[in-house]
Amino acid sequence: MSIYQHYRRSEYPFIDQVLDWKERTADEYSPRLTDFLDPRQQKIAENITGKHGEVRVSFHGAAAGAERKRAFFYPDYYEPEMEDFQLAAYRIDYPVKFVRLEHPQILGALTSSGLVRGKFGDITDLDGAFQLVTAEETAAYLEQQLTHIGKAGVTLEKLDLHNLQEPKIRSVERMVTVSSLRLDTVLAEAFSLSRAKIKPLIEQGAVKVNWMAADNPAMMLEEGDMLSLRKKGRCRLSTVEGETKKGRLRLMLSHITG
Repeated sequence: MSIYQHYRRSEYPFIDQVLDWKERTADEYSPRLTDFLDPRQQKIAENITGKHGEVRVSFHGAAAGAERKRAFFYPDYYEPEMEDFQLAAYRIDYPVKFVRLEHPQILGALTSSGLVRGKFGDITDLDGAFQLVTAEETAAYLEQQLTHIGKAGVTLEKLDLHNLQEPKIRSVERMVTVSSLRLDTVLAEAFSLSRAKIKPLIEQGAVKVNWMAADNPAMMLEEGDMLSLRKKGRCRLSTVEGETKKGRLRLMLSHITG
């Protein structure tokens, strides 16, 4: 039975990467640390590695409840510690009386500085300031480069990794009915838009499924998929509850509100 049959084709390259990490850890008898992974990638890495083989995997994102985490592959005799994940964290301060920064602006400034997305983890709103987790190997570069976000001057204060604030993530569940599990159909219902308006948004790259760009309106969703629509928010297709008497599907959607 092929391991690939349990995943979407778009996930095959990442599966190959996980298999390579696992094989190298086993062959070289030495741990291997990855960049930050999103929750879907963490789940794939955990499933492929397993819990009882000669190679294990652990994850850490510094703050309790972190979404994005680094993966640490290690031989079964090794006992990983927090230092193995090589994390750093900062508080981003700026003049809140004159400007209000938002998550996308900070994300844009980080990527514009030359850092790839995998080198930093969660960006947490602290009611004005922001908390940023990054890879330790890029910390010095970040301190030099991140002096402005847009027109706002910013300062970075290094934080104690053992005393970070936990992201406040809230969700609201809602039951809906749809004709199918097509991406455009579920998104239209989730965000109260018509399919005619949703389709071009998908084709223009405004939609992600499990943190990956999804540009096919006919893509079939699965239970557990995380959906995001630019400027509208995120929701998870938590469960497929069954069919109505008219043959429509009942879905439980969990909208992320914070």
